[in-house]
Amino acid sequence: MNLSKSKYCRAIQCNKMLWLDKNKPEEKGEIDNQAVLDNGTKVGELAKGIFGKYINIEYNENLDKMIYDTKEELKRSQNIITEASFEYKNNFCSVDILENNGDSVEIYEVKSSTEVKDIYLDDISYQFYILSNLGYKVAKASIVYINNQYIRHGELNLQQLFNIEDVTDIVLEKQKEIRIKIQEINEYMQQESEPMQEIGMQCFKPYQCQFWQYCTKHLPEHNVFQIRKMHKDKAIKLYYEGKVNFKDLVEEDLNWRFKQQIDFEVFNYEPHIDKQRIREFMKNLYYPIYFLDFETMQTAIPEFDNLKPYQKIPFQYSLHYIEKENGELFHKEFLAESGEDPRRKLAENLVKDIPKDVCVTAYNMSFEKGRIKELAEIFPDLEEHLMNIHDHIQDLMIPFSDRMYYCKEMQGSYSIKYVLPALFPNNSELDYHSLPLVHNGGEAMDIFPEIKNMPKEEQKKAREGLLKYCELDTYAMVKVWEKLKEI
Repeated sequence: MNLSKSKYCRAIQCNKMLWLDKNKPEEKGEIDNQAVLDNGTKVGELAKGIFGKYINIEYNENLDKMIYDTKEELKRSQNIITEASFEYKNNFCSVDILENNGDSVEIYEVKSSTEVKDIYLDDISYQFYILSNLGYKVAKASIVYINNQYIRHGELNLQQLFNIEDVTDIVLEKQKEIRIKIQEINEYMQQESEPMQEIGMQCFKPYQCQFWQYCTKHLPEHNVFQIRKMHKDKAIKLYYEGKVNFKDLVEEDLNWRFKQQIDFEVFNYEPHIDKQRIREFMKNLYYPIYFLDFETMQTAIPEFDNLKPYQKIPFQYSLHYIEKENGELFHKEFLAESGEDPRRKLAENLVKDIPKDVCVTAYNMSFEKGRIKELAEIFPDLEEHLMNIHDHIQDLMIPFSDRMYYCKEMQGSYSIKYVLPALFPNNSELDYHSLPLVHNGGEAMDIFPEIKNMPKEEQKKAREGLLKYCELDTYAMVKVWEKLKEI
């Protein structure tokens, strides 16, 4: 089989994943990881310049052309070559960064992660295997990854943005393993009929497998893998003990939250509503009351000053508020311009829109409080007002996370995306699926940075989609609050 480093790493996780990818690609499910892929591409491009001037081997569907171009650049003694491409016995790899020292080479594998993971060691070991078997003396093998302690001030400092970890000793130890694994993959892939492979932790680590739905189509509707927040290794253990269906788990000694989800589903219990505890919680909320929700984006490469890699940047908020008992519901909102640092304008509008000492609610308040605190740290002139908002936030999630209110339709979750339809079934006004463009925070995070590159008409639609989505988030909070008041 023709192997690449990505295919090799897929087989390291699960041989059957690679077999299905080749023989039943139509069974592959979708995983929302576009932001991860985009970050990886941007980091890879930026890291090419970490050692200064370089020559890049342009991608070509004809891999032989890339291999030929690499050989030509090596003959010219080009010092730094990116995407240098090699093949040994149908095993192909492109090295992210190759340093050519004449009598030896060094290889650098670039990752957008903030740590070195085991799968990265398999990746670079495979590259080392190919180059060393082609006769190259590989003096060093290193992983280049993001330094999450770097804070941008002015121009990007690549030497500070990236960490470089020498993993040569580990790579050398893995060479025999690589040879054996390649042989195993080639034998495995020769099978014409679908191989048997039990599900296990390889379905989740190091990455969620896209064939999960296909490989688990034999499972009942309510099964152990649907128990909310249960660690996958625990679920796997129960699965192998034959405790798969919720009915099989009724007598199992489990965490009370897991038991509640199982029992409510199996026995079709009426909603659990602890009116006294809800009443105590509601005493913390007072008029005027504000409902706040942020949308954020995050990138591996800090685009603006005073930012760390992967730091969440608020670019939008929605705000519903009621000033007095039986008062009118008002709405305010802010959406930054794509391509600009949104934080200053957002912070200024926030302190203009939320007075001091009012009751502010958020759903999962640690998120909103975290963003407000970060804004206060970089804008000292707004710190007092921002921290006043911060200190008056109440968490509307608590009645559901603490299970003061629970029904089987929540499926063990206290996310508002589960709580809302459970409280208001078949209410089209509160249906995120009916929104025109943006349906969740992940889509908002993907769309906002791209608006600046869109034609004018598409920009308008994208902004409208973002505003409608974020507005529904806070309107949903108002409806949840009303339901709690009713109780």
